[in-house]
Amino acid sequence: MPKKLTPRDKDYSKWYNEIVINADLAENSSVRGCMVIKPYGYSIWEKMQYELDKMFKMTGHQNAYFPLFVPKSLFEAEEKNAEGFAKECAVVTHYRLKNDENNKGKLMVDPNAKLDEELVVRPTSEAVIWNTYKSWIQSYRDLPLLINQWANVVRWEMRTRLFLRTSEFLWQEGHTAHSTKEEALKEAKLMNQVYAEFVENFMAIPVIQGTKSVSERFAGAEETYCIEALMQDGKALQAGTSHFLGQNFAKAFDVKFTTNSGKLDYVWATSWGVSTRLIGALIMTHSDDKGLVLPPNLAPYQVVIIPIYKDSNERKYVEKIAEDLMFKLQSQNIRVKYDNRDKFKPGFKFNEYELKGVPIRLVIGPKDVNDGTVEIVRRDNFSKETVKQNEIFKEIRARLNEIQNTLYLKAKRFQEQNTTYVDNYKDFKETLNNKGGFIAAHWDGTNFTEEAIKKETKATIRCIPLDSKEEKGSCIYSGNPSNKRVLFAKSY
Repeated sequence: MPKKLTPRDKDYSKWYNEIVINADLAENSSVRGCMVIKPYGYSIWEKMQYELDKMFKMTGHQNAYFPLFVPKSLFEAEEKNAEGFAKECAVVTHYRLKNDENNKGKLMVDPNAKLDEELVVRPTSEAVIWNTYKSWIQSYRDLPLLINQWANVVRWEMRTRLFLRTSEFLWQEGHTAHSTKEEALKEAKLMNQVYAEFVENFMAIPVIQGTKSVSERFAGAEETYCIEALMQDGKALQAGTSHFLGQNFAKAFDVKFTTNSGKLDYVWATSWGVSTRLIGALIMTHSDDKGLVLPPNLAPYQVVIIPIYKDSNERKYVEKIAEDLMFKLQSQNIRVKYDNRDKFKPGFKFNEYELKGVPIRLVIGPKDVNDGTVEIVRRDNFSKETVKQNEIFKEIRARLNEIQNTLYLKAKRFQEQNTTYVDNYKDFKETLNNKGGFIAAHWDGTNFTEEAIKKETKATIRCIPLDSKEEKGSCIYSGNPSNKRVLFAKSY
């Protein structure tokens, strides 16, 4: 029988880790800080990739691939970017091992195989990509250049947690070049909107769109747009970012183009990305004490069919109907798993698929065969109903849509109930410590105030909402004038 999980309200962190392990999503690897994404977890990532890739291509982007290794000199060319990632870099210094003469059977780095130039294992690809773009872009006719790559990156984290923060993770990174500032800004905003639509429509997670404060921007960016989500423990999670890079990278790598008026100018740039961290967001937004809860639009299996029988005779005619149901659902593009394993009892299977978050369970036994019915059980609320087999497609499609909408509305209601407006520092700290969630408060716009609040409370400015209204007020910390509220929270 699948292991019972630690309740969320008892130990949220332990509950999260147990879901990742017991729902067969991922596990820690033999490499410190890295994970093995197991088939069920990877199938969720594949579905995310598939849907996002369609959205990228619908907006004119193409996929390419760039090297994993970045020469140190290239990495250093854009100083702000290099400084921003310096503490997280893994660096290759040698290219060969040899036998250790003093310790047989052991290998050591060959000191004679030192690289002429050290290689940074990509923490992000701006440097190697912009060095490449230099030869791709000559005139305005080559622009815009809209490129995305699906890849892995390495950021040497000291404290790791499966999916949320690992030393190596999977992601996509878009890198685009434009002839005007206006076009690049439009691109950065567009891709942030694409992320928001994906996370809300497929992941059923409501997000706040906004911009980052100067100190929270991507290293080397002039503006960072983001989507912020709220987890069940009241902490925020940055679900995606899109950066307007200005001409910083173009100047660092001397990427110029001839304008339509015949002048030379530097191109304007953006970059944007989401990662396997989204799987962590999915878990923490919807799941419960029985396990994973998956929105149907992203579930590897939207429906699992479980036959019930007592002997081989019952099995024969129950399985015939079950298989027929499976083929009919599959023909309607519904993702179905038929579990006919005879080594496990139905109760075990029920618990297993509850733990794995399959949205709908269909149960069929001898009585159902005789009555022409099937039992439907929803994972989100465990409601049960009996429906006619000849109406199964209509009923399943309706339930999948209901589950998708219900999960989004539940998460949206949680976000709204856990967004608090405060007007002074005392209320800010009390809300942060007793309730958590998003805190909408006035800020004077200075880095000093932002850092002071972060140091004292561990709360950061998650974003300056795009729909934030102009509103005269006083900064909760300094008392200085402020014209709008920003969102603070503790975060992952």
